[in-house]
Amino acid sequence: MSDQVTLTLDGALGIITLNRPEAANALSTDVMEAIIAKAQAVGRETAVRVVILTGTGKHFCGGADLREARQDGNGLERRRRARLGGELLRALRAIPQITICAVEGAAMGGGACMATACDFRIAAENARFAYPEIDRGMNLQWGGLALCLRLIGPSRTKQMVGSGDPYGVQKLESWGFVDEVTAPGEALDEALRWAERYAGKPPLALQMIKESVNALSDALDSAIMHMDSDQWALTAQSEDYAEGMAAFREGRTPHFTGN
Repeated sequence: MSDQVTLTLDGALGIITLNRPEAANALSTDVMEAIIAKAQAVGRETAVRVVILTGTGKHFCGGADLREARQDGNGLERRRRARLGGELLRALRAIPQITICAVEGAAMGGGACMATACDFRIAAENARFAYPEIDRGMNLQWGGLALCLRLIGPSRTKQMVGSGDPYGVQKLESWGFVDEVTAPGEALDEALRWAERYAGKPPLALQMIKESVNALSDALDSAIMHMDSDQWALTAQSEDYAEGMAAFREGRTPHFTGN
């Protein structure tokens, strides 16, 4: 499973690559644990000054792997599994170096969350971001709601997360969600140019700036967002969740009742 997530070190640059293109780089448990391990490993590399997160294939990341059973085991086991995504985003957020996400194609659900956990987002014109959890009958978890909110504000977060619709990069660039748009196939090249710029800055000062900015912007997260995995546990027991997941598997429009 180790080849599904790779870490490449090249002088001042580290590149974490999702390498599961046959599944749109979907986030299975093994993949999430591998990303956490790579994020922690690159954070210990003091020679590395910039980290790029990207994916192979047509899409950056299709989100959580819904083929994995998440409801087996007792309540304690399910609760611990539900918290893995939050650990993933915190691991990315905790990388001390500047982080840049290079996105081609789709960044859905957990994929969009990972992009927002990075410092900057470079996206190709054909990229699209979405939080489809609402149409599966569940809340957005992993602490991803707070990350989106800080980028685009309350109203636009409610639009994006509450609708579940895919959003193109032209609108998202104007909102501040995406930092730069490139031609298709050139997101990684542009991310490398950004990396070169920041690799030339004094790393001690830059990393302290990043840490302080994140501490200020994330100040309330631990007091509020720690409950989102438990909110998922609640929604996962609802009839609407069962309907949303069945509709997704069957390729039809879900009918929600509020139960």
